[in-house]
Amino acid sequence: MSEPIDDQRGHAQPASPGQHAPVHAGAALDVAPLPTFGFGQRSPMWWATLGLIAIESTVFALTIMSYFYLRSHASAWPMTGMPPDLLWGTLNTLILVLSTVPNQLAKKASERMEIGPVRLWMVICLLFSVAFLVVRGLEFTALHTRWDSDAYGSIVWMLLGLHTTHLATDTYDSAVLTVLTFTGPFESKRFVDVSENAVYWYFVVLSWIPIYAVIYFGARY
Repeated sequence: MSEPIDDQRGHAQPASPGQHAPVHAGAALDVAPLPTFGFGQRSPMWWATLGLIAIESTVFALTIMSYFYLRSHASAWPMTGMPPDLLWGTLNTLILVLSTVPNQLAKKASERMEIGPVRLWMVICLLFSVAFLVVRGLEFTALHTRWDSDAYGSIVWMLLGLHTTHLATDTYDSAVLTVLTFTGPFESKRFVDVSENAVYWYFVVLSWIPIYAVIYFGARY
């Protein structure tokens, strides 16, 4: 049975008896020289990280709105009559802000694909994360309210707990990446993981600023 042949207008025309469909030379595209990964917008991981940030930002925003909704219906705020101590929350804010320096250096080193500096700055970033988690434990003890004491206590613990969960998961992720840089084999695409991990850490830092303001000053003004 003869096969159809496309005419100049792109419509299929029946082939004449004994005539074969033309074979286009050079139709195959050699993509072997192309890189197997990319940074920033060229990476699917970058888009996935932005999507995750968008979802989690919405959760934080809804929780903050709940805080002010409850406050608007309370005769006294905080209901215990004592706001949280400023010491540990302010210290943690300082730790987070300072952590952006090694975080940025780790990101730049990963984009240059320099394993030595990546190892160094990832270790330092991990130390900042652990220090923050230790101080966060002290923060919970200085809230002057329990999670089940009243609406104020519940929403404050919810805000602090949500951010702590994000911090703990990113600390775990950073720890895994740091170990991989030393144990190997460290694939080149892992540099992209380090870069995107740094992007998510910026979200952890920036999301804490409004939460800090709500928890520590929303009960004072």
